[in-house]
Amino acid sequence: MLTLYYAKGSSALASHILLEEVGADYAVHEVPIQHGAHKEPAFLAVNPKARVPALQTPEGVLTENPAILNYVAATHPQAGMLPDTPFQRAQADALNAYLCATMHVAFAHKLRGARWADTEEARADMANKVAENLADCCALLEEHYIKGPWALGDQFTVCDAYLALVPLWLGKAGVDISAYPKLQAHSDAMKQRPAALTVMAIHGI
Repeated sequence: MLTLYYAKGSSALASHILLEEVGADYAVHEVPIQHGAHKEPAFLAVNPKARVPALQTPEGVLTENPAILNYVAATHPQAGMLPDTPFQRAQADALNAYLCATMHVAFAHKLRGARWADTEEARADMANKVAENLADCCALLEEHYIKGPWALGDQFTVCDAYLALVPLWLGKAGVDISAYPKLQAHSDAMKQRPAALTVMAIHGI
């Protein structure tokens, strides 16, 4: 059995969706970040980064969405969540790395500015740039990444579970997703998938 540690409204949504999509045998453990549960000793023993998601596996704990998504897909090959060729898999890794290291960080400047700046003025400056930076990210996704109807083309993959986070980030930052037709179509398609709907309901989305 796998155990996913998650918080509602967090990026753990991506890993949660994929677990449901592949039909994994898993349990969930909510970590209410708003109450500081991620900083309590019990959770720090699971993930000393004090972040979600974290996935308890028979071999140990995995953290970071890209790693968790790849693990879940690789251990459930019958679900076909990884692309077929090494180049296509590298393309998937590149997209997931961009979402993790660039777009998520750009969004985090809105609510988590204290990670990077001590003064209120500096944090406000970062927050004021979030919508613009996310819009730039969306333009790049539209132009260079999303092939349609799914991220990498006709096959639903690990990338699509991760892209499910983008509409949430845009909504919280006040960026209109309708300006990005591929992202809008992807969001609409995700809302037709039973696994995604099940998980979104758990996360209160």
